[in-house]
Amino acid sequence: MTVEQNVLQQHSQKTLLNQLKEVTGTTDSQLLQQALQVSNGDLAEAVAFLTEKNTKVPNVCETTYYQTAQIGNDRYISVGSQADTNVIDLTGEDKDDLQRAIALSLEESNRAFRETGITEEEQAISRILEASIAENKATLKRSHTEVWRDSPNPYDRKRQDTCPVGLKNVGNTCWFSAVIQSLFNLLEFQRLVLHYSPPARAQDPPRNQKERRNLPFMQELRNLFSLMVGSNRKYVDPSRAVEILQEAFQSSDSQQQDVCEFTHKLLDWLEDAFQVTAEEAREPQEPKNPMVELFYGRFVAVGVLEGKKFENTEMFGQYPLQVNGFRDLHECLEAAMVEGEIESLHSAENSARSGQEHWFTELPPVLTFELSRFEFNQALGRPEKIHNKLDFPPMLYMDRYMDKNRDITRIKREEIRRLKEHLTVLQQRLERYLSYGSGPKRFPLADVLQYALEFSSSKPVCTSPVEDIDSATSPSGATAKQPPPHTSPAEQGASGSVEGAAPPSQQKTPPFKPFTQSCLPPNLPMHPAPRHISEDELRVLEGCLHRWRSEVENDTRDLQSSISRIHRTIELMYSDKSMMQVPYRLHAVLVHEGQAIAGHYWAYIFDPRQNGWMKYNDISVTKSSWEELMRDSFGGYRNASAYCLMYINDKKRFLIEEEFDVETGLMVTGLAKLPGDLQNYVKEDNLQFERELKVWDMLQARKAHQEKQALASASASTTTIATTAAQPAGTGTESGAGAATQTDNTAQQLDPEYMEQQSPIDDSRHLREETERAIAQAAAEHDPKGPEVLLNAAIEVEYGRLLRLAQEDTPPERDHRLQHVIVYFIQNEAPQKILERTLLAQFADRNLGFEERCKSVMKVACAKLHLITPQEVNMEEYEMWHREYQKFRETTTYLMIGLELYKKENYVEAQVYLIYSYQFNRELLSKGQYRGHDEKLIAHYRRECLLKLNEHAASLFECGEEPEVVSGLSIMNELVVPCIPLLLLDDMEEKDLIAVEDVRNRWCSYLGQEMEPNLQEKLTDFLPKLLDCSTEIKSFLDPPKLGAYSTQELCERFGRVMAALSRIPADGR
Repeated sequence: MTVEQNVLQQHSQKTLLNQLKEVTGTTDSQLLQQALQVSNGDLAEAVAFLTEKNTKVPNVCETTYYQTAQIGNDRYISVGSQADTNVIDLTGEDKDDLQRAIALSLEESNRAFRETGITEEEQAISRILEASIAENKATLKRSHTEVWRDSPNPYDRKRQDTCPVGLKNVGNTCWFSAVIQSLFNLLEFQRLVLHYSPPARAQDPPRNQKERRNLPFMQELRNLFSLMVGSNRKYVDPSRAVEILQEAFQSSDSQQQDVCEFTHKLLDWLEDAFQVTAEEAREPQEPKNPMVELFYGRFVAVGVLEGKKFENTEMFGQYPLQVNGFRDLHECLEAAMVEGEIESLHSAENSARSGQEHWFTELPPVLTFELSRFEFNQALGRPEKIHNKLDFPPMLYMDRYMDKNRDITRIKREEIRRLKEHLTVLQQRLERYLSYGSGPKRFPLADVLQYALEFSSSKPVCTSPVEDIDSATSPSGATAKQPPPHTSPAEQGASGSVEGAAPPSQQKTPPFKPFTQSCLPPNLPMHPAPRHISEDELRVLEGCLHRWRSEVENDTRDLQSSISRIHRTIELMYSDKSMMQVPYRLHAVLVHEGQAIAGHYWAYIFDPRQNGWMKYNDISVTKSSWEELMRDSFGGYRNASAYCLMYINDKKRFLIEEEFDVETGLMVTGLAKLPGDLQNYVKEDNLQFERELKVWDMLQARKAHQEKQALASASASTTTIATTAAQPAGTGTESGAGAATQTDNTAQQLDPEYMEQQSPIDDSRHLREETERAIAQAAAEHDPKGPEVLLNAAIEVEYGRLLRLAQEDTPPERDHRLQHVIVYFIQNEAPQKILERTLLAQFADRNLGFEERCKSVMKVACAKLHLITPQEVNMEEYEMWHREYQKFRETTTYLMIGLELYKKENYVEAQVYLIYSYQFNRELLSKGQYRGHDEKLIAHYRRECLLKLNEHAASLFECGEEPEVVSGLSIMNELVVPCIPLLLLDDMEEKDLIAVEDVRNRWCSYLGQEMEPNLQEKLTDFLPKLLDCSTEIKSFLDPPKLGAYSTQELCERFGRVMAALSRIPADGR
């Protein structure tokens, strides 16, 4: 039997197991195998056997998921499937209903297979692919709050140097991106795909379904790989390859694909495609399939079945491992390699025990482990994800699992088993020391003895505290030693005679009455202490306690030391060089975040050229670290964990080595790695992208030209005004009313918008008053002769005032940058020429006072503005600084309004303002420390507002009423989901990360709750959007339009809201 025939037979067996498991819900692989053997492969008889067995026998243990005697056992759980409308009630005890449901299911499954030739597994993949294509096409019809859109600026989509190319998520296709990137970065696999040659009969009509499916897919996969090699784009669109997959199957349901299922099916298709070319080679030997050589290995199953020994050799591809109940990858492998009672496998006795061992005879160069983190909860009737932590090493030595080391490994396993038994005994003994006692609360025995020693050493109290209380509060207390302060001498004597007359034996303590007497019982000590103990007794007891405590501490240390030595011995059991000859290096980790029915995939892939890890998250490709990989992949932290591990043989460097030119010895890169047809394909795409860049440049150049024309027109008008202002009074006709009118009109074009804008309370009036005050102060202090000298003195006075404001250390509610642009410029070290021209523009205000002194200063300022040449002041730089200040004021306004709305608990509107204030503020701070506001403060309220919105939306969803549910999901889709990528940037704060996890966990918690079908459907549609971990920015609501605010109003309102925040405790912010 050839390798291919063997694989086909095993695939057929796996298909039968999949159908049998899906119909009956049984997860015990051994029981499923038994049912198929009894029924000779007849599904109906196998189901009847299992049904009858389950009605008689209690449910078997479901800890064994993988029967190693069969390579293709079911390792997948179908998730997100929709129930049929023709439901048969199986909750009762009517066995006929159960049989009828099984028969209908089998009939439907067999009918579909007979009509289409497509298995249930292939139909499941079809449902996913159609969902992805439909999702991609549906984006054209979505509202703008849901669309994943490319940046309009093609330079944002331009590849940076040799940075790896990402893959666009075209609708629930993160699974496709993760798998394809992992395989693409296997350079040997990349070369095989790029240099794949279609068979000679490729132009002929396809002979079967496989050729109709595989050949077009291989061509699109080659095209996709070529773009990933030589494209100038930051990311490429894989829609065509996904469409080919969709065309291969026909179905209408939708769900998100499973990475391991897709990888398994992808390798099957590639194997089929390469098998055709291998058969055409007509080699004398058996044709070799490169996919089989790369990804498939062999193991021998050695076992005993009912006392009879057997030994079978089988092939495997992706090796499934159970996660539940294991701490690390080696424990998973040990459990998968040994099943049943293995003592009988190599014993001389012919016992009736059953068990088996697996030994790898040939490992593939690429060793892939499927981590089974999904299991089906039969009680709830739905799949669930296992979030347990599982460690895996960056370097894995497989020697202990090789058949050639069978004898050595058995000896070591026996030694480890013996050590673990001894370890269990020691741990139990240690537990008795660390958790001592017979009640529900237990304490370390050493502490118990220490407490007893402290008690015995406490000095007993001779007098009761009640006596002190009575002496202070009760004049007639029975136990008072002294008479009350207000009794007469006669009363004291009477009292004393009574006490003295009574013999000591007849003195009785009054009975304690808790409801009539408000004091404590007599003779109660102040603290726990022994009441009756002699010095000898105390000395003996303390000596015993000291000795016992010392003995317990020594025993505890000895036990802990022995346990540590055993752990160390077990860890080093396979550390000798003879067991470190088969090294496998971790190449890729495919991570899933979310729950069983919804989530997001991404991949961590090792880059040998940079000797570091890269994170491939759809279009985003970023540098990562082993620490980040551990956090996201090991599990037990958040909802993210590894789902597939890809190791490569560390001795076969050709898997990841680059090609080198034979003649030059230089590494082959870029388009040189591609065959001729693919080079042309990539060049055409790059030319198209270059045209996009040129069109963008033309549009930007046209826009800049229009702006320059407007600026030139304004400058020409300014020249005329300045010339007129510089002429002596009465000379020339332009000194009349007409010239004055032209001056007034053009002066408005000189000043920046925020300086000229008329607000409801006249913003320019405040600036004009400060200017007039500076002129008056300069005139009083310097008594200048002439308007030019007065102007210079006034500018010095104003600049001195603004400099003091800029140097003053003020709280956020008194931000002087809002009062004047010069303060902002000084703090951000603007050029001196920019400051001078801005001050000149302030003194050239046409609305200065009507007195002659102010008018003359204004005219001189206008003349000086005219004399400033472009060589002295770069107008583009001047305008840039003023635009920056205008953006600062806008950012402040967004922040102010957002915080005001937040205080009013209007979180829906507040979120939009806070989002844009954070984004704009971030852009400002990227240019300088003092160009924006406190980033942490804005981030805090942005985060808090997001959590408030999430809480509100969740409460609406929990109501269950249709309008409330729609409203809650609308809030999430429009305001919360688009904000999540903003919180997941590279330099994310830990608090932002925790907030995102809180939001996701809140909605994922609904998966385990009973709810109406319509709510379940809405939740299933919504969760993939929420759990998408891509940092690609989705479109958001447009920035709100801002009104006109004067400087005074902006300062007052911003000061009030910031002062209110400053009263919040620090930990509350």
